Formats: sequence, C-alpha cells, structure tokens
Amino acid sequence: MRAKFQLLLLSAAIAASSMAQANGVSEVEQLRQEVQELRQLVQQYGEQQRLTQHQVQTVQNQVVMPKTEAQKKPSGLGLTVGGAEVKLYGNVRADASYQIQGGPDARPYNQIANVPLEGDPTYKDRFKSTLAATRLGLDFKAPVNDANVTGKIEVDFLGSGDALRIRHAYLTYNDWLIGQTWSNFAVPDYIPDTVDAMTYTGGAIKRTPQIRHTTKFSPETNLVVALEDPKDSSSNLRLPALTARLNHKVMDNMQVGVRGMVNEKRTDADTTTAWGVGVGTKLDITPSTTLKADYYHVKGDGSFILSTNPGFAQDADKNIVAENEFDSIILGVTQKFNEQWRGTLGYGYMQADDNENYLQRASGNLNKELWQTWANVFYSPSKPVSLGLEYTMGERETFSRPGQPSRTGEDQRVNMVAIYNF
Repeated sequence: MRAKFQLLLLSAAIAASSMAQANGVSEVEQLRQEVQELRQLVQQYGEQQRLTQHQVQTVQNQVVMPKTEAQKKPSGLGLTVGGAEVKLYGNVRADASYQIQGGPDARPYNQIANVPLEGDPTYKDRFKSTLAATRLGLDFKAPVNDANVTGKIEVDFLGSGDALRIRHAYLTYNDWLIGQTWSNFAVPDYIPDTVDAMTYTGGAIKRTPQIRHTTKFSPETNLVVALEDPKDSSSNLRLPALTARLNHKVMDNMQVGVRGMVNEKRTDADTTTAWGVGVGTKLDITPSTTLKADYYHVKGDGSFILSTNPGFAQDADKNIVAENEFDSIILGVTQKFNEQWRGTLGYGYMQADDNENYLQRASGNLNKELWQTWANVFYSPSKPVSLGLEYTMGERETFSRPGQPSRTGEDQRVNMVAIYNF
C-alpha cells in the first residue's frame, strides 16, 4: 500500500513540473501544497496501521491469557493442589422429658424394653434433661485426579457418662465407602419424625464400621452391598455381617428400599447363622403430607434393631440351643402445616416368637410384645431453630415366668427438645 502512495506522489510531482512549465510559477506552488498534503496522508495512514496491529495483538493476548491462567488452576474446587474444602456443621440440642411411667435410664430417651412391670412403683413422675445429643461435624471434599473423594467426621456426647463418642467417621472414593456410618441393613431413612433422639419400637438407628460399594443401575435404582461389624457383644466375631440394600424410586413421590442381612454368630464352642430382611417406603401423599413405614423380620440377631431380645441362647457348655425370631414395624404420617409448623402421628410394634427352647435357656425378662404410639409437633420460628413437643405412650408384655406377678408394664412420657442448627 505504501508503494502505491509513493508512485502516486511521483506521478503528482511529474505532473506538477509539466504544468509549471506551461502555466507559470503560481501553479507550481499550488502543486507543491497538494504534494505536501499527500505526504501527510501517507504518514497518517502508516500511523493508523501501526495502531491497528497493536490493538489486534492486545485483543489476542486478552483472549489467550485468561485461558492459559485457567489451565493453571485446579478444576472443581478452585483450591491449590492437595487442598480440601471443609464444612463445619452441627447443633446445640437440649432434651427434656417428664416421665409419667417409664424406665430407669437417667436420660430422657426411649427405653420401652426395660420399663418396670405393674406393681413396681419405681421410676414414676420424674423430670429428666440432657444436652448430650449436641453434635459437631466436619464434611471434607478434595480433588484427587478425576475421582470424587469426600469424608465425614461427626461426634456427640452420648457416650458413657456423657463422654464424646463417634457417630460417623468415613471416607468415600467414587462408589466406595470405608468407615463408620449408618448400617446398610438398619437404615433410618423410613423412620417417622420423633422428638425422642433414640426413636421408638420397630426403628433402627444402628451405626457400624463397614466397607461398602454402590452400584448405580439408573438414576432411580441402585444396589448397596456392605461388610459390617455389628458390634454384637454376645458373639465372638470371626466374619463380618454381609448386608445388601436395593433402593428404587417408584415414582417422583415414592421410594422403596429392600434389605437383607446374613451374619455368623459364634461362641467358644458353637456357631449359627443369623439372617434378616427388611423393607421400607416413603410416600409423599401430597406435597405437605408424608407417609413413612419400615418392616423387619430377623432370626438369630439382636444387635441391629432396637428393643429386641438377645439373638440366641446357649447352654452351660456354650452350645447354641435356640435363636430368637421376631417381626417389627414402625410407621407414621407427617403433616407440614406451613413453613414453621409440622406434626407427626406414629406407631411402632415388635413381636417375638414363642420358642420354648429359647425361653428356657435365655436369661432375663424376655419381651413377647412391645408397642408405642406418639404424637408430636415441631415449630421453627426461624431456619436454624427448631422446638419440639411430643407425647408418647406404650406397653411392654413379657413372656410368662414362674413366680412373676405381672407380665406388663407401661410407658408414658412428655418429651421436649430445643435445637439450634449451624
């Protein structure tokens, strides 16, 4: 382009010279001015070219540099390599109860399996309170190549003498979990709302050390298989319990869980195999009304489900002579009245088989039937605060024993709770 302008300038000069000869000095001066203007235009054009090239380079740098910087940052969490995202959570929880009739534990929680039988005036009209269910937790998330790695540590103060105890402590790596968390067999997913932190007859809130794997067949269906340590003090553990759980979302408002368990029970002289099945469901009848129900049938194990008899009986030589077998169910309906108020009506029941060999060898007042019903209301004046009030009543019926004046005992309590979540 510059060469074209120079050629133009030369042509103009030649033309100016010719015209000067023909028309005189005045015309030559005019042509000189025009040539000077042409030179200024050429200079302006060159300067515009340099500015344009600079702007293009600047835009290229602006496009390339952020992309280069983004490539240097770790994906996902936006932290430095080896960093972890940590979330602190927990609550401050105050529980209290007025025990009209009930069991001996100093804490205000469910103890239907041990309530005094009729005629025993003990443990009536007592007030109990505790803050031991207050909990603290940490959730971890860290990038490890392309894997999804998370971890959890959660504690409360419900150990012996209000000592700190581990609730959950585990890590996950993609579809694997190693550590302590809810049992794969005795899950709390289908337990209706309760003020009582230990829930009621028929429920299960077991946490076990375990290793488990989740297989996802579809967004609606998955299978969870685990090896667990059931922490059964009556058995000498040699092999972990094998548990399996199939979860399926039937509809948008209904989910079902089917579970199974096999567990070796062992004394110094003998072994037997315990087993159990369970099925639970959660159904949103309406957007504000939810039904939950959970059923178990178990033989030979008393460690997974609440308020059950020992799993097996043994003779003086520690031979296992008989096993306990029972059915249990818990169900309830929760109604959400508005953003601040909700309430639940629930019922729980357990029945043990009448096995004479088991009853003759097992010790203690063994329970034949247990039932409980409860009604509660929760009020949340603001998001982190929840206040609850609950009335529960129930009955314990034992198997007949020689010289035993009564076989039944009652449980009646009013429970209260105040929770601040953070």
